[in-house]
Amino acid sequence: MRETLIAGATIGGFAGLLFLLERLLPLRRARRPLAGRLVVNLSYAALTYAAVALIVRPVAEAMLGWTGRESFGLLHLPVVPGAARPVLAFLLMDLTFYWWHRANHQIPLLWRFHNVHHIDPDLDVTTAFRFHFGEIAFSSAFRAAQIGLIGPSLWAYALYEIVFQANTLFHHSNVRLPIRCERLLNRVLVTPRMHGIHHSQVREETNSNYSSVFSWWDRLNRTLKLNIPQAGIVIGIPAYARAEDNRLLSTLAMPFLEQRPFWRREDGTTAAREPAVTRGNSSCLAE
Repeated sequence: MRETLIAGATIGGFAGLLFLLERLLPLRRARRPLAGRLVVNLSYAALTYAAVALIVRPVAEAMLGWTGRESFGLLHLPVVPGAARPVLAFLLMDLTFYWWHRANHQIPLLWRFHNVHHIDPDLDVTTAFRFHFGEIAFSSAFRAAQIGLIGPSLWAYALYEIVFQANTLFHHSNVRLPIRCERLLNRVLVTPRMHGIHHSQVREETNSNYSSVFSWWDRLNRTLKLNIPQAGIVIGIPAYARAEDNRLLSTLAMPFLEQRPFWRREDGTTAAREPAVTRGNSSCLAE
């Protein structure tokens, strides 16, 4: 219990620091008033916390206990050296999260719920809390399969969770880092500019950059797209760009209603990128 409180306070403090830095060093200009977005996103933070506490955490703890008792999972195979297991656990947890995130974009039922995260008209650290309770419920099944497949120890799982949550806050943030610094950091980690492209209204850009902690999963799976300048990115989903779409009750009900053609604006056009804008190397992070 004490460790959980310390971890929660640390993550909360990190979120607060990023929120302050966003005010001082913004990467992208805001399109909507912050106050209204805060009401929605912080409401989701409370709902997400409740869903995790009631569904995801009990499922994860039960599976961790079972795999530990039964020595089940890839990491328990005799060919895996004991000293390598924590490192492999971290890598496999992150790789499977890449595929889970990708599945949320490619499977229509999952996308209905994940889309609530993407229709936020601005991207900042508060967006990292904006996940529909339906998506959280589906993720509990993923967690059970993930832990059952890998078989991580409790402390290896806990370590990954802390790093995963911290980097999720970081790469959703609207903090402008020096481009040279971010390019260097992005060789290993997902960074704000990289993830900003993932939240673009251009379909091909949204369907890229799925990694959570390590950026190299997108490099290995050829889903990396870095050559999009942040000044040219419009955040959100074209069909859900009206102010009323982003009210709390509207977003909660949205997955259960008839879906609009996601990538089409109200005027019937689709968001596209001029070829000249993306002429550079797709693996080089643009300013």
